[in-house]
Amino acid sequence: MAFNECFSLTYPGNPHPGDLIEVFRPGYQHWALYLGDGYVINIAPTDGIPSTFTSAKSVFSTKALVKMQLLKDVVGNDTYRINNKYDDTYTPLPVEEVIQRSEFVIGQEVTYDILDNNCEHFVTLLRYGEGVSEQANRAVSTIGLVTAVVSTFSFLGLFPKKQRTNYH
Repeated sequence: MAFNECFSLTYPGNPHPGDLIEVFRPGYQHWALYLGDGYVINIAPTDGIPSTFTSAKSVFSTKALVKMQLLKDVVGNDTYRINNKYDDTYTPLPVEEVIQRSEFVIGQEVTYDILDNNCEHFVTLLRYGEGVSEQANRAVSTIGLVTAVVSTFSFLGLFPKKQRTNYH
């Protein structure tokens, strides 16, 4: 067995320019796009809540800053993997175009919405020319399911009705 094979299950591999990087944060995934030489482009919410509450900050933010950062700084103590999961559905743009599009937006403030315009939408727009987010689609589906269940329970009378108190 070769030395490299010992680490093949846990080492995420060597990303190539244009690769999507999925970072596993507690409770959600953050996405970045690999630019090369150890750098990625990603967006980070800029308004709302102190940065120590990153996942909560994402929920309430409406603006984000496009940043070029070292991959190791973005990942921190979390784990990551290369995940070009949409390559079967969307044709990646030429790497030169992806890098050019990325360089154009670094440092810009962009609108942010966790369901319609999040970090995954951002990097897939750069890689494919189409902003998609399976994570957001799952959240929308979950919200729809919860709403349907609550509506059904209410309709069937399974939630107790608020009792009125008459004061005479």
